[in-house]
Amino acid sequence: MRENGIPTDALDSGKRKILVVDDDEDLVELICDALERDGRFDIRSVNNGFGAGMLIKEFRPDLVVLDVMLPDINGNAVCRTIRADKSLEHVRIIIVSGVVNREDVETLLDAGADDFLQKPFDVKELVNRISELVSE
Repeated sequence: MRENGIPTDALDSGKRKILVVDDDEDLVELICDALERDGRFDIRSVNNGFGAGMLIKEFRPDLVVLDVMLPDINGNAVCRTIRADKSLEHVRIIIVSGVVNREDVETLLDAGADDFLQKPFDVKELVNRISELVSE
């Protein structure tokens, strides 16, 4: 794979790749710190939908923690874009949002999200859900 320019970092480390997409820098830091302390994950983060699209193609995460309300594009659109790319069909998506309307949550799940966690949430719960989804 190296000869073809395919990154092998995750294969070498045995760690699962997680991309955190949220414009709340404090929350991103909290999530990344918890995942780093866990030790099983290779983590990247970005604070907007455009950056998420670029980094997903490059980083090839196993799972994306995705906020709905991003400054440039709705997380729902990011989710649909990921699901439209067959080369990313293995990517799991956990939506994190303050959305409380059941109809909105259903729309996100219909867009291809694998799980939903309402803000504020317990970071340990998020790590547990990430662990479950990447080990399926």
